[in-house]
Amino acid sequence: MRKNVTLILLLAFLLIGSSMVMAQEKGGTLRFAMIDTPPSLDQQVITSDLATIIAQHIFEGLYTFNSEYAPVPMLASGSEVSDDGKLVTINLREGVTFHNGNEMTSEDVVASLERWGEFGVRGPVLFEHIDKVEANGKYSVNLYFSEAFSPWKSMLAFINGGPVILPKEIMENANEQPISPQEYIGTGPYQFNEWNTGRYISLTRYEDYAMREEESDGFAGQRISYLDELRFIPVPETGTRVNGVKAGDYDYAQRMQGDMYESLKEDERVEVLVNQGAQFGELFFNQKEGLMTNTKLRQAVLAALDMEPVLQAAHGHPDLWDQNGSIMPEGTIWYSEAGIEKYSQGDPELARKLAEEAGYNNERIRFMTTTSYQTMYDSCVVIAQQLSEAGFNIDLQIYDWATVATRRNDPAVWDFFYTWHGFVPDPILYTFLSPTYPGWWDTPEKRNLVGQFTKTMDQEKRTEIWSQLQEQIYNYVPIAKTGDTYTYDITSPSVKGFGQTSLIWPKFWNVWIE
Repeated sequence: MRKNVTLILLLAFLLIGSSMVMAQEKGGTLRFAMIDTPPSLDQQVITSDLATIIAQHIFEGLYTFNSEYAPVPMLASGSEVSDDGKLVTINLREGVTFHNGNEMTSEDVVASLERWGEFGVRGPVLFEHIDKVEANGKYSVNLYFSEAFSPWKSMLAFINGGPVILPKEIMENANEQPISPQEYIGTGPYQFNEWNTGRYISLTRYEDYAMREEESDGFAGQRISYLDELRFIPVPETGTRVNGVKAGDYDYAQRMQGDMYESLKEDERVEVLVNQGAQFGELFFNQKEGLMTNTKLRQAVLAALDMEPVLQAAHGHPDLWDQNGSIMPEGTIWYSEAGIEKYSQGDPELARKLAEEAGYNNERIRFMTTTSYQTMYDSCVVIAQQLSEAGFNIDLQIYDWATVATRRNDPAVWDFFYTWHGFVPDPILYTFLSPTYPGWWDTPEKRNLVGQFTKTMDQEKRTEIWSQLQEQIYNYVPIAKTGDTYTYDITSPSVKGFGQTSLIWPKFWNVWIE
């Protein structure tokens, strides 16, 4: 009897194992319902997230990000940096082919980097520090820096508006205008197939893809193309995307509304995926002119704010927000607890005390917000209420976003405004660190720390300096962060392999249809 039971269990195990293997066999078309059609897939000159969602399957960079947002090699095999940080030698993987069958060499990399450095969206930020890029043999490239610039690897890893590698013959003739679909030739696991205007964009598996050997981790490691085709279909109306997945017309739909989250979580016809690329809301304080040039008064405003009701009002379900005072999300290499005891204090008594010490005498405080983005408006209504209850005379000024974006350039007409910031791979890319961005944070302490941050090549030292910068943010209050927020998508239960949710953009290597 025991032998029979054992045999039955063994057969069951083999059947389960067989079904798992069968589930991961190659085949099928994944139909992705997206909110709109991207203007182009040329990643070097386009920052559209819609473009990146598609293009990341076609194009690859020298580096990419793992699940902790650390930059790691992709098309590169590794690098060496000179002692003074002025020479970076990037070694390339051998045997990587483009979708036209030609092998990628240093000449392709040099041409791609030069086009991105001159015409790319983010390229000039890096190339301000680069004197020259040149091939060093067939499989190596030298970057000559005018001074040490430690974020170089993160900038090479960020594919959105980033330095993806294409064939030399395409890149050396390209400029600031997006290249044509016929020139979408990359090294990725899927290749461009067809752009049927208004209906879909189609990618197909690249059979000769040169895959990395490391286990998949974030955007890094193995990229297995199980699917025959990826078809990206513009479906602007949210309800149509939802009903399409439920009915089996689509396999994946992006950007669901917050108030639909609870019902979709309970619907057996869909799976909910919360994207972990956190963005955050922030108040920007005017440090050039007016009341908010007073540091003590900015500290008073920060002390009054309780971020939980702000996040609750704007984003609803707690799965879609995180009351996190660290500027970078938990789980990243940049996460820090420096200064966060001053985050979300919700202490109106302390706020009144600090305001009195600042000499505040009920002057009108001009607070700009917008109705163009509902979550921004909802956040600001709660913030304004909390500040009023703490004794501040708040003038909540409501405009469309274009007007806010114009007015914030004039320091004479506002005291603080609200916006949000998306994910960045390296904190140096945060807008509030720029002394020219509206808010105009430019203290000697901050300048000194930013200088150290960009010149220090050691990652451990950089994280230490970033913690010091975060401490400065809570001491000087150039901004007030509300918390981390997340978007979410839905997928058919038959789509497998997501394992961990996407860091920034949904990706369909290592994914199959059961």
